[in-house]
Amino acid sequence: MSPRFEAPRGTHDVLPAEQPLWQRVIAELESLCALYGYRRIQTPVFEDTELFARTSGAGSDVVQKEMYSFEDRAGRSLTLRPEGTAPIVRAYLEHGLHREPQPQKLFTIATMYRYAAPQKGRYREHYQASVEAIGSNDPAVDAELIQFYNELLRRLGVTHYRLELNSIGDRNCRPAYLERLNAWLDEHEDVLDDEARQKRATTPLRVFDVKSERVQTALVDAPKIGESLCEACREHFDAVRRYLDAYGVAYELTPTLVRGLDYYTRTTWQFEGPEHGAQSTISGGGRYDYLAEEIGGPATPGVGFGAGIERLLLALEDAGVEAPAEEPIDVFFACDEGAPRERVLALMGSLRAAGRTADTDYAGRSLKGQLTQAGRLGARLTVVVGAAAATIRTAGTQDVEIPLDELEERLTA
Repeated sequence: MSPRFEAPRGTHDVLPAEQPLWQRVIAELESLCALYGYRRIQTPVFEDTELFARTSGAGSDVVQKEMYSFEDRAGRSLTLRPEGTAPIVRAYLEHGLHREPQPQKLFTIATMYRYAAPQKGRYREHYQASVEAIGSNDPAVDAELIQFYNELLRRLGVTHYRLELNSIGDRNCRPAYLERLNAWLDEHEDVLDDEARQKRATTPLRVFDVKSERVQTALVDAPKIGESLCEACREHFDAVRRYLDAYGVAYELTPTLVRGLDYYTRTTWQFEGPEHGAQSTISGGGRYDYLAEEIGGPATPGVGFGAGIERLLLALEDAGVEAPAEEPIDVFFACDEGAPRERVLALMGSLRAAGRTADTDYAGRSLKGQLTQAGRLGARLTVVVGAAAATIRTAGTQDVEIPLDELEERLTA
């Protein structure tokens, strides 16, 4: 008995019936990228493991629990990309994009890989848009990227969401804040659970990212990074907020928002969609001014976001957005008894070469069955081909019968 194969756990097939809505989302993303000046970049599906270990943080959930890492035949440790920013910054440095006009505004739409418990909208292989602006510390770029995703949601018809915003400072102000936070955590050790203690041991800021509601409630009284920002970080964050106000983008200040990767500095944000438990985040991003240095490059500011396509599709589903109707076929050929099939195939080739969609029956259907299939495909024109003549059928008009020799001229006129 032959084995029955299924898609690996945590992956999914995107079937033809689902493609119209997927393509609409992708088309809107690509259209906005063109309008805002972001150019496509494509990076390999796997990278050196150290790239993610250095940039995501050795203690992050991504590095500790979620990476798909393997050794190749030469003994090199490689990892399927869990996120898009670090590979794009690596490509920026490797190919000298810093020598081109700055910022380099780049985007990719690609598969990402994280080993995590599969849930609705959360897959081990998932599709993500990464939109990045590298080479500028202008707070207006932060605001542009946030407004970009806000505009994407508006265009797609998603209305139930909120934008959370914070600043987590930089090298100048964060050390003093971490001292205050650690002192508070020492005093309140009893409210921490194992997850919070583990996160604290690697990066104290990450305690704000724990899942326990009890711990989150206790952390409301902990010192917040916003109270400790240096003057430069405060001015940067104030400017981001002014520019968002100018764009008319509503946001909520969320002083505990830190994001899950070590490379974030200053501005951080998340778009929270319709509630799906822990999977309510549909997009998140922030500034990463030290990431390039972490992988051997010169000091290079950057900012960007990642947005899961599957999560966004869930938000569309909750908003009641329907999939676009599939385009009807231009011409369907139904072959009656004695029809010269080679002439039908040649004619379909001519129509397709001219940019018109054409199809015929390949399942041995009766003439009645072929006409039914033409209806399923929404054929604008149905041509019933006989031995010596053809009948052209168009909805709402009378059938027209013509000799086969005149059919090509009639259809291509």
